[in-house]
Amino acid sequence: MHLLFVCTGNTCRSPLAEAIARRLILERHLVDIDVSSAGTSAWADAPASDGSLLVALEQALDLGDHRARPLAPESVAKADLILTMGPHHLDRAEALGGTGRSWLLTAYAGGPSNARAVSDPFGGDLTVYRATFDELTREIGAVLDRVEAERSRPSA
Repeated sequence: MHLLFVCTGNTCRSPLAEAIARRLILERHLVDIDVSSAGTSAWADAPASDGSLLVALEQALDLGDHRARPLAPESVAKADLILTMGPHHLDRAEALGGTGRSWLLTAYAGGPSNARAVSDPFGGDLTVYRATFDELTREIGAVLDRVEAERSRPSA
């Protein structure tokens, strides 16, 4: 299974989500789950934002090698599940062929009644980035709970 996280610039939320997901996948000993991220308006090869880098380091995660990737039809086609940070990201993923595999992160994690955008820390101080990191950690934990539950259901 390939999970793709999508935000705007692929420098704040989606790189954090990718790193958090990788850690949680390892901690839960999940197999056959690959993770990547992209941005709907990303500047190719831009580094993670300073705030994301610093908050990740506080959590023993390293975004130093991260380079932004624009969302493209190829990355959408490769993904089994596309988790977006906001409604406009969802619209773009679906326009690129992700219909039926694309969700707002919060809606996939907590159901349609929980559908809302993940807070964008861009331009905020470290407190804002920390809050976004915590929000992403909770939501991605719930996503992996759902993935695990769906994998354990017997096939029809």
